[in-house]
Amino acid sequence: MTVKTKFAEIISIALEESYSAREIESLLETPKHSELGDLAFPCFTLAKKFKKSPALIAKEVAEKIHGDFIKEVRVENGYINVFFNQLQFAKEVMRKVITEKDQYGAKPKNGQTVVLDFSSPNIAKPFSMGHLRSTVIGNALANISEKQGYDAIRINHLGDWGTQFGKLIVAYRLWGNKAAIEQNPIEELLKIYVRFHDEAEHNEALNEQARHAFKELEEGNPGAMDLWEWFRSASLKEFEQIYHMLGVSFDSFHGEAFYNHKMQPVVDELTQNGLLKESDGAMVVQLENMPPCLITKKDGATLYATRDLAAAIYRHKVYQPAKLLYIVGNEQSLHFKQLFAVLKKMGYEFADNCEHIPFGMMLKDGKKMSTRKGKVVLLADVLKETIKAAKKNIEEKNPDLPNKETVANEVGIGAVIFNDLKNDRMNDIEFSIEKMVTFEGETGPYIQYTNARIQTLLTKGKFTLSDGNLNYLDEEAWEIIKLIESFQTVIETAFTQSSPAIIAKYSLSLARSFNKYYANTKFLTNDSLEKKRLIVAYAVSIILEESLRLLGIKAPKEM
Repeated sequence: MTVKTKFAEIISIALEESYSAREIESLLETPKHSELGDLAFPCFTLAKKFKKSPALIAKEVAEKIHGDFIKEVRVENGYINVFFNQLQFAKEVMRKVITEKDQYGAKPKNGQTVVLDFSSPNIAKPFSMGHLRSTVIGNALANISEKQGYDAIRINHLGDWGTQFGKLIVAYRLWGNKAAIEQNPIEELLKIYVRFHDEAEHNEALNEQARHAFKELEEGNPGAMDLWEWFRSASLKEFEQIYHMLGVSFDSFHGEAFYNHKMQPVVDELTQNGLLKESDGAMVVQLENMPPCLITKKDGATLYATRDLAAAIYRHKVYQPAKLLYIVGNEQSLHFKQLFAVLKKMGYEFADNCEHIPFGMMLKDGKKMSTRKGKVVLLADVLKETIKAAKKNIEEKNPDLPNKETVANEVGIGAVIFNDLKNDRMNDIEFSIEKMVTFEGETGPYIQYTNARIQTLLTKGKFTLSDGNLNYLDEEAWEIIKLIESFQTVIETAFTQSSPAIIAKYSLSLARSFNKYYANTKFLTNDSLEKKRLIVAYAVSIILEESLRLLGIKAPKEM
């Protein structure tokens, strides 16, 4: 139980439970300046119900507030400001952190499942920086869900079907070099894919050949299927290398092709329910306050919506999730609104548990990255660049560091992940290697370095867990203690708002607070206070490492 929850319960009892502790907790504020208290409760919303002034309510309630962690209660302008007993409060927080370690802030298993659909690159196309956002946001949300007591099922809905495969088959038959593709599959496939589009701008016959090739694929033509399976397996092999570097894993790689034979039952169900209507030869589902959802084209071909309906129904049957999250760019917002609305019309109540988690685009020179035109920045190249920059940094500052290669990998890759996750997910991000490889300021390496510095302190101070009895607290450490105590609330907020940025920004605040404390305090003094300060440092390290883990970032012990 957090201190906010405890305080909310005390106020709820003081109000004779006219308001629940949960309602009170939602109203609590953290004062901007420490001289105004550690927590504040504004009484303005109570005035109407109690028919009294906020100032009078605050005065009456304040007289009933008591607790071993409360040092002082002040009433000011309709606010109840509470000051904590700092040492008592800090002792309790340290005891919990040292006992629970990386489980601090975790909720017990609740027996429920969250299914997350994320990453979803297209087969036979390179894993570009454009795919980074869905991948790292989805992975972080899966980690956060598990911390909140859920089982997380990570699904990679691969783009492994569609008319682009007709284009690729034609391109391969015309210009493909089997040996070159086997040696470097995605780079070579990208070359012929871009060439197809360049040539097709002046030769419409190529597009007709591509439509015919995709029809062959749909009909199960052995030659076309062999090429498709080859493109898929070669791409997956290359994608797995990227996922390994990022530390991301999946429970399922069922992509679009997996649902090819599951779509007709959906169309039949829509027909039986009288939901399909004809519109210019196509079949649609009419929806309120949004355009109709297109289910089949004039020629009877199914579309993305049909496939996503089949996927949602399949996932519900297999996993019975409490939440089904789609981590997909914000340009798909209308598609998901239509998808959930159609599921609802079909009578599937689980549609209420489906949620689109949109995010902004990764831009290059102010424009969206495009594979078709070849304007693509490969994620693997960016990771190599940032690892190289991290290694150069290590060589300059700590050339005798053991495991330099491993640390450079963890720091370089962490820089890329944190650079994405520190931003509000709805914001577009301009691609810049320079910003990613800056290891100072609001960066992942800054947090990693803070943690490594603490590890060095603990080693030099010969800290052991038997030293974990806090009976003294520096005034400068108080802000750190409050930040540590708020970790559970931070995780809860990140989960409810589907926002890893909340944890990223929190970890920056904690690292900054510790570095300020470190700069103004003598740690290795060989006196009785040394161990007390090291307890605080140890607790900060636990929280920083866990924050980074939730974001999908490693925490090297030395840098």
